[in-house]
Formats: sequence, C-alpha cells, structure tokens
Amino acid sequence: MDINGTAPIVSRHDITVQAPVESVWAAHTRIDDWPRWQPDITRAALAGPLVIGSTFSWETAGLDIVSVIDAVEPPHRIAWHGEANGVLGIHVWTFSPSERGTLVATEESWEGPALPSDVGELKRALDTSLARWLSFLKARVER
Repeated sequence: MDINGTAPIVSRHDITVQAPVESVWAAHTRIDDWPRWQPDITRAALAGPLVIGSTFSWETAGLDIVSVIDAVEPPHRIAWHGEANGVLGIHVWTFSPSERGTLVATEESWEGPALPSDVGELKRALDTSLARWLSFLKARVER
C-alpha cells in the first residue's frame, strides 16, 4: 500500500532519530502507547496483533478514526488507511538505518468528497501534525 500521490492533499516529512531502527520501530508500533508520548492522540487501541488486516481505533484532533493496517514489514515499513468525516487518509511510515541512527519518513494522502475546494488550510494542518508526530517520536526514543 502506498499513498495516493495525486490526492488533493499529500504531505511528506522525515526526521533522523539517534537510535537503532529496531528501537524506533518498537516505540512507533506499540499503538496502544501512542497517547503516552504523542499528546495529539488522546486514545489508541489496536484490536488484535499487528498484522495486515488488523484494525485500530484512535482519536486525534477530535476525530474518531478506525484504521486498517495494510502493510507490516518489521522493522522497516508500516502502512494503514482510515476514513473520518468523509475523508480517506492513507498513511505510510518507513524506518531506514542511517549513519546517525534511523531515518524515519512518513507520508500521508487525504482524499474524498468531504474535502473543501480550497485545501490549503487542511494541508497546513496535516503538515504540522506529521512534523509534530515525528518530533514526539524522536523525543520518546532518544530520552
């Protein structure tokens, strides 16, 4: 599963975390723990094992979302999709060893009939959200 690169809203960000890829993967894929270190997420619960087809419910920015896991390639890639308020989001995370630790890259696309014709504000909100998520993940793993 990849994001929809032609969707009305696409955001891509990355950060280097000074830790082994296995440590970053472990922190990020403990979905139930997200609210402990990611203050923008108020609730998160994985239903079952971390495998393709499993679902997790979570709340962020006042939105209740149920996401379906589309790819799990430990410790390098995880992807999921979910819908909230008529908008389909596809989110892909990759974790690559680098000279300084782990390069974490995230990309997300949003599409759907509920999007406004001017998506600029939503694009900025998504950019901010992903950059914050990466910074919180970095802080969690490096502490």
